[in-house]
Amino acid sequence: LGGFASAFFLYGIALIFGVAGSTNLPKVADGLARLNVGSSDSMILAGVALLLVGFAFKVSLVPFHVWTPDVYQGAPTPITALMASVGKVAAFSALARVFLTGLSGRADDWAPAIYVLAVVTLVVGSVVAVVQTDVKRMLAYSSISHAGFILVGLEAATHTSSSDATLGVSSISSYLLIYSLLVIGTFAVASVVVGEGDATLDSFKGLGKSNPVLALAMTILLLAQAGVPVTSGFIAKFGVIRAAVSVESYLLAVIAMIAAIVAAFLYLKVLATIWLKQSESLNIEPLSWSQKLVIGGSVTMTFVLGLYPQILLKQLVNF
Repeated sequence: LGGFASAFFLYGIALIFGVAGSTNLPKVADGLARLNVGSSDSMILAGVALLLVGFAFKVSLVPFHVWTPDVYQGAPTPITALMASVGKVAAFSALARVFLTGLSGRADDWAPAIYVLAVVTLVVGSVVAVVQTDVKRMLAYSSISHAGFILVGLEAATHTSSSDATLGVSSISSYLLIYSLLVIGTFAVASVVVGEGDATLDSFKGLGKSNPVLALAMTILLLAQAGVPVTSGFIAKFGVIRAAVSVESYLLAVIAMIAAIVAAFLYLKVLATIWLKQSESLNIEPLSWSQKLVIGGSVTMTFVLGLYPQILLKQLVNF
């Protein structure tokens, strides 16, 4: 599927290059702006559509998400954490850069597609995640839901007002940073608990009794992903919803809030297993210094960014 997605992506690049005469994003924007109205519209639209499909595979947007749960479940947990954090941040950064810089002049053509993708990704990711029994598959669908939230910010950034665009871009940037910190910490805890075994929900039974510190860290990270106030996750979700409201995308904002509530049941299900169910067979090996650093750093940054979000927001605005 990766090669299949890359083929779409490269063909889209070729079509855009054929029209704009460059792959440099500012020059692409200038080239498209100089075209006469209606000139090469079919080629431009085809190129934009193929680029969007290629990116949609990379960032696991519905309906191009089918590979994500199987890959997350089958890969070693550290590799899964890398794909869910660094891979997704890089792909979303590229998507935003290409569409908001090179293709900004054609936003009226592709913004409706972003809106629709955001809605279906939020709904499918949140709802399907709740019914999973494997924690890594849960987190895979959770990452799909997070992708929907990021698209909410991207949709806001497509509007013409410079202040709205700035708010949308800053919400995307903050969400990506916060999401990557949370997902790295969450997968680090999962790696400690399940090791090389299957990451079933039952694997976390009794964690609250056998290792309350690790259980507390997992609790904080999951509550942050749910968007509970005083955590960084609340700042991330509030940012994209605020951006949607600022451009009067009220329906999208409401859908995002409902998706956040639905996804909260997923995290509460994991927490109930951790704290309320018992297991006599759970045996947690002592954490290495690197594991302590990753988990402790993620939890610390969750509270720092949740209590003092201006630290991050000022840097993003200045950037």
